[in-house]
Parts: sequence; structure tokens; C-alpha cells
Amino acid sequence: MKIAIDASRAFLHERTGIEEYSYQLIKHLRRPLNTQSVVLYIRKGTMENVDFELPKLWSVRELWAPRFWTYLRLSLALFFHKPQKLLVPGHITPPIHPKDTTSVVHGLEFEMQPKSYSAYERFSMRRGIKNSCKWSKNIICVSNSTKRDLINLYNVPKEKIRVVYEGVNPAPEENIQFDTEILHKYKIQKQKYLIFIGRLEERKNISNIINAYEILRRHFGITQKLVLVGKGGYGWDKIASEIDVHPFREDIIVTGFVSENEKWALLRNASVFVFPTLYEGFGLPVLEAQQLGVPVVTSNNSSLKEIAKTSAFLVDPIIASDIAEKVNLLLTNEKARHDAITRGFENIKRFDWNRCARLVAKVLIKF
Repeated sequence: MKIAIDASRAFLHERTGIEEYSYQLIKHLRRPLNTQSVVLYIRKGTMENVDFELPKLWSVRELWAPRFWTYLRLSLALFFHKPQKLLVPGHITPPIHPKDTTSVVHGLEFEMQPKSYSAYERFSMRRGIKNSCKWSKNIICVSNSTKRDLINLYNVPKEKIRVVYEGVNPAPEENIQFDTEILHKYKIQKQKYLIFIGRLEERKNISNIINAYEILRRHFGITQKLVLVGKGGYGWDKIASEIDVHPFREDIIVTGFVSENEKWALLRNASVFVFPTLYEGFGLPVLEAQQLGVPVVTSNNSSLKEIAKTSAFLVDPIIASDIAEKVNLLLTNEKARHDAITRGFENIKRFDWNRCARLVAKVLIKF
């Protein structure tokens, strides 16, 4: 039996959410699919990023296309090579595909927060995910929240859907010299700070984060800086303008995209991880922070309350004062801080990439 995997997102130079999921899933599928014939279809020029050893029966095929890589180029490859099964980790299924196709849907952010996306993005993602749900034999959702959204908004039969949680990436061992260099690079050495990690866009609620930061400075008297880690997304120009006129703009650090090692260094040395986004299909950064013993303030909506449960301080993301009050509590109340860190360590035990890969493989080949 030949299994094809759309690995187009997994080996890009700069991986964020879905790209990182694709990479980790494929990496951990090597064990449960070790005896299967697997072909990874990747984008031309990304072979150098395949940085782990593949099982003997696995192979890689590079496909080039200036546009419509999934809809045209991958479709043609599947038409000529005719695999029995296809796994799509990135929720856009090619029009030509085997009957036995399994697609992963990560979330319907564009439906739940339409003002955070352009009209074209909404149209494109809606069409792509609806087609994936229609064309795929199996749908994997990364949370029960996403499963409910698919059933309620797209009328996907619940029998087609299996919920499989993501894993959490192990943090590299602390390197004090490297951490010091990174903190110096961003001018945050010798002090603690608040941190957000993710795409800097409207859906991530960056405007309310900086509003909450002003409350923390004016009303609670904190002096810590705010570090925003990530590259700009939809609505970034507006957010950048708000930062430019912020009364404490000198203490708001925008790093842009950072490497994986830089991300861990910045997160490890933070005092509070602030993640009150408007909607998440899963919310992996919450778990990454908890793994390092960084207490979390996140939203009481979508998958975030499902993933965090009682291990984080949940807030109404629309209310900046709620965000500020919970952050201040973690900064000033040692017992609340200790309890949040302890619960965080317990919470991450529920999420494991090996378990994720094993369950995805079970759906794929029906062990």
C-alpha cells in the first residue's frame, strides 16, 4: 500500500502554526508508519530542510509550481502516481485525490472572526476547507472546539471527524550564554518582561494587549517591558500605528520573526505569557509557555479554555482591564503564580506528539 503525504508546509524555512504541526506530525509518523510505503511531496527547493532520517520505505518527491501548487501540481502528481491513501496535514485537499483521503482541519478562525481577514482570504479558506470536508473520507480536528464548528457551520457528519490533540515541542536545554545574547539583542537583558508569541494581526488581539499594557503601567505601576514576538499579519499597519503613539512605546519591543531557538530563549526568560486572542483552533503557544514554567493569561473562548482548562488564567479578551488584572495578579501574588505554574506542568502531560502521530496513523491505515 502506498501512502502519500502533502508535506508542502512541513519543510518551509520559516514555520509557524500549521507548518510546525505538519513538520512534527510527519517526523513522529516515522514510527507508526515505519513498515508502510510513504511518499512525501514537498515544494521544490526545500529538500535541505528535511533534517531527520526517513524509514527505508519512505521517499521524497520535490514538485515545482509558481502558483497553485496544491490544486494543480500536487493533483497531477497524485493522478500519475496513484497512491491508495493521502494525508493532508494542512487542511487544503487537492481536487485529484484518492478516495481514502484524510485531512486535518486546524480551525475556522476566518468564520469566527471575519473582520480579521480580507474578503479574498475568507473566500479562499472557506472554499478550501469545505471541499476538504466533502472530498475526504476522514477529517481530523485538533480540538473539540474545531469539531463543533465544522458540524455547526459546515454540516460535516460527526461520524467523519476524529479529534486528535497536537503535541508540544520539547524545549531545548537552557544555554545561558545564548539566552544572554538574545536578551541583549532585543535590549531586554537584566529584567523580566511580559511576552506574546504569534502572528501580529487583528485576530491575535494585539490592540487589546497593548491597551492592557497601558493599564498595567498607569494603574498597577509595573515597569516590565512588553515583548511582541512574530511577524506582521492582517491589520499589522493599524497595529503598528497604535504602537507608535502608545504612551509607553519605548518599552514595547517588536522582534519580528525569530528562529526556533530564539523563541525558546525569549519565552524562557519571560515573567508572564499573554495570549488573549480572539479565536484559536488549538493554541499551541499556551503549552509551550507552560512547559517552561511560564504562567499564562489566555482567553475564555474557542479551544483555549479546552486546552488550558484551569491551568491558566482565563480572561474576556475584549476587556483590556480583565487582561491587565490577571497579569498583575500573576506578577504580585506569589501563591497564584506558583499554583498556575504547577497546574501548567500537569496540563502539558495531556499533549504528546508520539500519541498524536499514533492516533493519526490509526485513522489513516485503520490499525
